[in-house]
Amino acid sequence: MQPSLFSRRELLQRASGGFGAIALAGLFQQANGSQDPPSDPLFPKQGHFPSRADRVIFIYSTGGVSHIDTFDPKPKLTADHGKTITASRWLNKPGKFDRYLIKSRFPFKQYGRSGTWVSDLFPQLGSVMDDVCVINGMWCESDGHDKATLAAHTGSAQFARPSAGSWISYGLGTPNQNLPSFMVLAPAAPYAGAQTWGSDFLPACHQGTHVIPGPEPLAHIRPRTPSRNLQLLELAHLKRINQNGLLQSGPDNALEARIRSFETAFGMQTEAPEAFNIAHETEETLKLYGIDQKTTSGFGWQCLVARRLAERGVRFLELIDVGSSNNWDSHGDMADHIRLAKAIDRPIAALITDLKRRGMLERTLVVWTTEFGRTAFNAKADHPGREHHNLAFTSWMAGGGVKGGMVHGATDEYGILPTKDKSYTHDLHATMLHLLGLDHERLTYRHAGRDYRLTDIAGNVLKPILA
Repeated sequence: MQPSLFSRRELLQRASGGFGAIALAGLFQQANGSQDPPSDPLFPKQGHFPSRADRVIFIYSTGGVSHIDTFDPKPKLTADHGKTITASRWLNKPGKFDRYLIKSRFPFKQYGRSGTWVSDLFPQLGSVMDDVCVINGMWCESDGHDKATLAAHTGSAQFARPSAGSWISYGLGTPNQNLPSFMVLAPAAPYAGAQTWGSDFLPACHQGTHVIPGPEPLAHIRPRTPSRNLQLLELAHLKRINQNGLLQSGPDNALEARIRSFETAFGMQTEAPEAFNIAHETEETLKLYGIDQKTTSGFGWQCLVARRLAERGVRFLELIDVGSSNNWDSHGDMADHIRLAKAIDRPIAALITDLKRRGMLERTLVVWTTEFGRTAFNAKADHPGREHHNLAFTSWMAGGGVKGGMVHGATDEYGILPTKDKSYTHDLHATMLHLLGLDHERLTYRHAGRDYRLTDIAGNVLKPILA
């Protein structure tokens, strides 16, 4: 037997702060050198096979970013501006609709050695496109915001299901027990609300923790008790109450999850304030993320803090740029895209640059997506906006085992339908899981008499984009 890793006093103190038998069991197993994982649902686990990435930073732009104005250039659309076509779908209704083609108002340029095309909306992101794989020809089953947002996060457009972050937390656990395994940095919730980071039928400890950018990112993080010793006594008393409840009720996943969340909250009182404190970052780093500029300071903070949390072992980080209003839903005027792109362009480019120079990009998968794209046509020839379009849109990935400087998939000459390597939402999720060492068909959870998974009964790994 190996010598104990903890003193008796430290072990008792940790147990007092841990509340539950699951935490105490985990400590004893660590101390005794046991190779068997404890019953703690957040204990770090091995994947199904060797991984290419350890963590995910998932960036979500709410409202439906236009693919034909950002990463999917269409010269033919420019040439045929004002001509009429017959659309087979309009405002979520099938049929035959005579509509006018509308060109993009944003010029495209080629960037890097790869020559990837990016519009003038994202010049800073263009500078790092040799590290990015653009995925054109994405599609989803709904052009309604709520359903498409749910699908982008949970794989289900019809029913609330566990979020991708919850599935990854469930599958891999977390290396840092003092921070949540799944955190969402967002000024406001997107369409579908907190369901987008919910754990649904998975244990509640896997749901996302919402962090609101500002002076107090996490409410009530400071202890209310005047001393740490008094807090330990209070927590030990709460532990006894919870343990008695378990003895009376028998195994209770919800209660065990709540006990585990208390333990994480206790650890966060020490670690979270330091993780959110960017004051010790260099002036050069703060400028890189645009913290010194009003336009980019908000999302710049989200990206910088995401890097800091990733360094500290958080498994899945989601960054949402805007909520369910004043977002990319540019029905009235595509000029809205200018304002929104300026807020995130520099911070996202900085995140990729910073991860790369710190040697983290290789093991960090960065994913950007939106719920759907926007139409290449409209009801009036001079209409300045675009409508919802779920039949084609763009996502992209960087780092974490993905080939940079390439474009996967293609759409037709107007950007209306995929024509090559069509990719569904489940394919994006399957690829994320694969890069983390998880087989999307084997990562299942038994609920209501059947096995569920993030990709339901579909999904293919996008093998051509794997490095």
